[in-house]
Amino acid sequence: MSGAGPRGGRTPPDFLAIVGCTGTGKTALSLLVARELDGEVISMDSRQVYRGMDIGTAKVTPRERALVPHHGLDIRDPGERYSAGDFGRDARRWIAEIRSRERVPLLVGGTGFFLRVLTDPIFREPPLDPARRAALEDALGALSRREMMRWVRVLDPERAEVAIAGGCQRMLRTLSVTLLTGRRISWWHVRHPTEGKSLVGVLCRKSISHEMLRRRIENRTREMVAAGFPDEVAGLLRAGHTADDPGMNGVGYREMAAHLAGGITLDEAVERTCRATRRYAKRQRTWFRHQLGPGVVEVDGAAPLEAQAATVVKAWRARTRCSVAHVAASTGIPAATANAEPAHP
Repeated sequence: MSGAGPRGGRTPPDFLAIVGCTGTGKTALSLLVARELDGEVISMDSRQVYRGMDIGTAKVTPRERALVPHHGLDIRDPGERYSAGDFGRDARRWIAEIRSRERVPLLVGGTGFFLRVLTDPIFREPPLDPARRAALEDALGALSRREMMRWVRVLDPERAEVAIAGGCQRMLRTLSVTLLTGRRISWWHVRHPTEGKSLVGVLCRKSISHEMLRRRIENRTREMVAAGFPDEVAGLLRAGHTADDPGMNGVGYREMAAHLAGGITLDEAVERTCRATRRYAKRQRTWFRHQLGPGVVEVDGAAPLEAQAATVVKAWRARTRCSVAHVAASTGIPAATANAEPAHP
């Protein structure tokens, strides 16, 4: 999964990615791996980019950030958009900066589309009038999820399942681009200039049984509430944000906002959050199963954390040594140099 280097050799991998559905323990694993490999973490979570959304997104704590440098956290307000294309441009810059420090970039999260823009080209979105787009998305946002899915299937059947798997924001984007340009997103993907492509070093997918995942989701949701999640959402609402904001329409936030508005009880909000999180995890599991190519390292999420980290570190070092050896063979670098420890341990 590394790219071609000089004379057909393979260059060292650009980054290590730890992916998987929500609740599998990616954060704890990434902190251990980052310290072992002298790495820096790039958050691959579409909600952790938002300021003030800490508890409900299971964002790393200030103490954890002090131990391991993190990128991609707290860079937007909840009312602002942050697309996969935005992430791709930012992530390429962060990866280059981390590698320039001779450290290992670790991409960690469950937003599959964020990973995809680094492993596959993504089209540059055509310019759209902001006022018309906002008005259209306001109208489309009033549709039920089922109705939105129906329109996506009608207007862009080629990419419908991909858009639906990406949730309401992805479906809104699919419909908006199609209606405002008169061309389906699938058309733009084929014919519009694409962004650059990054190399992938090692992809580690966290696996866990359905029953264990269910328990973890329920426990984590209740721990979030005990940690002050209702107060976090109340503070965001007081600041003028609404449940329709790009950041606030994520799982947990819309349910808690409904509770705070008096529509449902706290217990109902917790149950709805658990149910929505399980559905989201199922979509993530399906996406990663079908979208990740061969060579992915499977990490047993039920194993001791140290054993999981050892699996990831071993895979990274093996891939790095293999890549360096290929470059050495293809460029005539002395064997002793090729067998030396790589720059990224």
